[in-house]
Amino acid sequence: MKFVDSCEVKVVAGRGGNGCVAFRREKYIPFGGPAGGDGGKGGDIVFVTDPGLSTLLDLLYARTLKAQDGQNGMGSDCYGRGGEDLICRVPVGTEVFDKSTGERLFDLDRPNERTVVVRGGRGGRGNIHFASSQDRAPRRAEPGGEGEERELRLELKVLADVGLLGFPNVGKSTFIRACSRARPKVSDYPFTTLTPHLGVVSVGEEASFVIADIPGLIPGAAQGAGLGIRFLKHVERTRALLHLISVEPGEGRDPISDYEALLHELRQFDPVLAERPAVVAMSKMDLPHVREAFPEIREHFRKKNLELYPVSAATGEGVRDIVIALHKLQTKADEPAES
Repeated sequence: MKFVDSCEVKVVAGRGGNGCVAFRREKYIPFGGPAGGDGGKGGDIVFVTDPGLSTLLDLLYARTLKAQDGQNGMGSDCYGRGGEDLICRVPVGTEVFDKSTGERLFDLDRPNERTVVVRGGRGGRGNIHFASSQDRAPRRAEPGGEGEERELRLELKVLADVGLLGFPNVGKSTFIRACSRARPKVSDYPFTTLTPHLGVVSVGEEASFVIADIPGLIPGAAQGAGLGIRFLKHVERTRALLHLISVEPGEGRDPISDYEALLHELRQFDPVLAERPAVVAMSKMDLPHVREAFPEIREHFRKKNLELYPVSAATGEGVRDIVIALHKLQTKADEPAES
């Protein structure tokens, strides 16, 4: 399935039905009086979060969502039927913005959450409401109200406890395959992963957390390089981060500068993200040149009061240690701050 995490759509609620002008016409009742019913209310447009959805693909080509109009009122005091609400299912984690102002209107981050996005117009009153001692046969009724209308931008941010960050080709997809049942594509070339992948990591019989494999970042990602903004926004809901670094001789990068570059991109995108609890791990420890470089790089991180974890997703070395460390971090993030 194609992963779509943003789209634009116009939503138009139903118009209310018009009130009716009518009079009773019955045998032996020559002056029956007004009998025009009210118009029905227009239908609302309702967004419902569906845990089974993971993409906005269904709305990508919708263009306009229109709810049903209310029925006009009728004679014999008959009220018009209300228009049916239009139910639109969206993934959990969808944010709804006003397209013209950029204002965030709704943050749909709970499963099976129902939110009325635009409301239908009220039904117009029939002439039965306008009878008085001065006017016993009113010939006026109200028109139905217009339904609300908006142009929206939808943004999907995946819901995960831990975000997995790193430059291309450091082994993020291999790691998430090793610690969960997620099966992202793994190959020996950069940018294998082009969409976020979620995996459920089991820590014990009753403890688990969700980890998101964010596609590889490059310098300038916070300004949009390599679709960086689209990728970084998926980290915003996480409670802890895992930075993966490694030795890549052929690409002219080193682990220390890679880590600093990742922090820089996080600060540029959102300074809060750079302060989020994090674990730093050096991947591909099954390779001789990586294992040889590890002691020196670990000492550098110790001077910064950071523990550098060795890990090899290929052999399983260190995977359990990182899982436990991440579980402790994201659990601690849930605890209320002491007053």
